[in-house]
Amino acid sequence: LKDKKEMASTVLGFTLILLISAVAAGSVSAAGSSALAGRKVFDVRRYGARGDGKTDNAIAFTKAWQEACRWKGTPRVYVPFGTFFLGGVSFSGPCQSRISFIIKGTLLAPKESNAIKQDTWIIFKYVDYLTVSGGGILDGQGSYSWPRNDCQRNPNCRPLPMNIGFQFVRFSRIQHIKSINSKMGHINIYSAESFEISSVSIRAPGDSPNTDGIKIGSSKNMKIHHVDIGTGDDCIAILAGNINLDISSVTCGPGHGISVGSLGRYKDEKTVQGLTVRDSIFRGTSNGVRIKTLAPSASRNIVSNFLFQNLQMISVQTPINIDQQYCPNNQCSKMSHSQVQIQNVRFINIWGTSTSKVAVKLQCSTTAPCKDVMLFGVNLVHPGPDGPATSLCENIAGWTRGKISPPSCIS
Repeated sequence: LKDKKEMASTVLGFTLILLISAVAAGSVSAAGSSALAGRKVFDVRRYGARGDGKTDNAIAFTKAWQEACRWKGTPRVYVPFGTFFLGGVSFSGPCQSRISFIIKGTLLAPKESNAIKQDTWIIFKYVDYLTVSGGGILDGQGSYSWPRNDCQRNPNCRPLPMNIGFQFVRFSRIQHIKSINSKMGHINIYSAESFEISSVSIRAPGDSPNTDGIKIGSSKNMKIHHVDIGTGDDCIAILAGNINLDISSVTCGPGHGISVGSLGRYKDEKTVQGLTVRDSIFRGTSNGVRIKTLAPSASRNIVSNFLFQNLQMISVQTPINIDQQYCPNNQCSKMSHSQVQIQNVRFINIWGTSTSKVAVKLQCSTTAPCKDVMLFGVNLVHPGPDGPATSLCENIAGWTRGKISPPSCIS
């Protein structure tokens, strides 16, 4: 009897050792107990992906994602070094647990924009606790589509696909990724919560049309930091419905700067509240920090609680810009006015050079004048032959503190 008990104990011990080893190796079936599920790598090559730059790997990537999303441990979709051609893909949740998408190689978009049957080339949606990282490259091959982009003169143009998007994603992040040559925008965020973007590089030529770096709408509690953005449009575009965005340590240029708006285009737009832009550098951009609203506006709205602090401007055309007569395509009535109320905005410790004589432009609405706007420690120099930098103010109330150059026109 004693020998039988010892044998049973030994068998049980070996069984436990085998189970622990299986968990460590990631070989336990996804159908097994979640208590036994551990870290597992879902290498896209196991699902038929080929890094030859020609084979469309959309089906293989989707299969890898679907299996990883069902895994009850710690799944990692893995894209190794190589060039993986990829048609439009959508990675949907919800997933069973935290999930990582690791990109080491280059993902290559189709040259023709019509080959992507969605508004964004790569989409993640309805996922919580997602990490996209790895140091890889997203190449949108946009140079083949840019000559066909007529959105600058055609308000009814067909938008081209953006590089990567996150929709209805919470508690997630993208980091250590490079996005280049998007057909239109690079990173599109919509209805995200507690989302972080860090250590990301975004590049497209300065004359590439509508290639916004990061575009954010209807999101809250976001952080963007330590990013390097150079494009043909806004480095960061902040649209309606955003609450509590913290942006820091951005290098922006070329491009149009960091912009809020344009706002007032649609009926019942949501407010934008709680924006901080700090500790950043703008180099050779058309604007530094800008708030732009359309006139006329489709509905009333409020923009409030903004802080722009510790910003260096290097050869920026208009370093500080509030434009409530923003009129793309020059199709607006000069007699119309914006109904967007801008209030509680702080410009603190902003310095550098302006390529235009009007370095501070604060043109607010006649029907909804800006209020509670403060300038503190602004020092902007215009080195051109037409004299020192100046300020322009319309329909604005606020105050200044400390040394202000050019002299403030806020009353």
